Amino acid sequence: MKLKSTLGIIGTALLVTFFPHASGQELTGFEIMKRSDDAVRSTNDSSFIRMQLSSCKFGVTQGRITCAERARVKSLESVAKNYGPELKDTKSVTITLEPAAERGIAMLSYAYEDSERDNETWLYLSAMGRVKRIAAGNSEEETEPASLFGSEFTTEDTDTGKLEEYTINLLGETTQGNRDVWQVEMIPSADRARKTRYSRVVEYIDKERFVSLRTEMYDQYEREVKRMMASRVELVNDIWMARSLTIMNLVTNRLSNMAFVEIYTDLNIEDDFLTQRTLTDAAYRETELEKLRSQLN
Repeated sequence: MKLKSTLGIIGTALLVTFFPHASGQELTGFEIMKRSDDAVRSTNDSSFIRMQLSSCKFGVTQGRITCAERARVKSLESVAKNYGPELKDTKSVTITLEPAAERGIAMLSYAYEDSERDNETWLYLSAMGRVKRIAAGNSEEETEPASLFGSEFTTEDTDTGKLEEYTINLLGETTQGNRDVWQVEMIPSADRARKTRYSRVVEYIDKERFVSLRTEMYDQYEREVKRMMASRVELVNDIWMARSLTIMNLVTNRLSNMAFVEIYTDLNIEDDFLTQRTLTDAAYRETELEKLRSQLN
């Protein structure tokens, strides 16, 4: 089923199912984040997404953040499916279509709800013809930087699940973009702290739509090093969607925007497609992608 033919950006993670909020209902910080997190995950099931990912150096002009150079734009297709008894584990593969020089570069990710299992990610560099595993957390393995296709988004920035690895505090209520939001702080446990670059994260969760409108990431010196903003949120088939996510690296003054162009759900996705074969076997990958595209309407 096609949710919307043209949505106008990153994910996974980034779509939120509508949860009605009863007036006066008291929720803890953990409950707020669980609703938001579960909703993001639920939209990954049997999905096919076309997106654009753009990156640039930014500056501030007349109080507005703008690109200070020509943005680098990439077109991608992403396929995801949920697994497990409660469909809380997600397997996804994302493939670069353009620019032509980067066509075929792909990333395979397995995200697990269980805090005892590290998420797994593999990056395929088509020019080198090899798969590189991106290790989770501290590792002695030689790994590629955990950037999503050279952008300011990383695998950690788009993760879901594992909320038990954090102390979650409801800081209060405020507004963001004229919306009433909860301000929720997430502090990693000692074990999680060894796997993250952030000492804490602050989320601004829309009280009606349970979508994060703003995310602030802080380093060990309490400096805000990254900020992610969601915009163009709309309701389609009872699902709230952030049509655009922009992440700003406040250390390097670079930003990336992820725009969802098209999203489809309820597709028949073969389990074998979400394996490393899809990364390395171009003929197999294109054949299976054509089968998926034929299901779109």
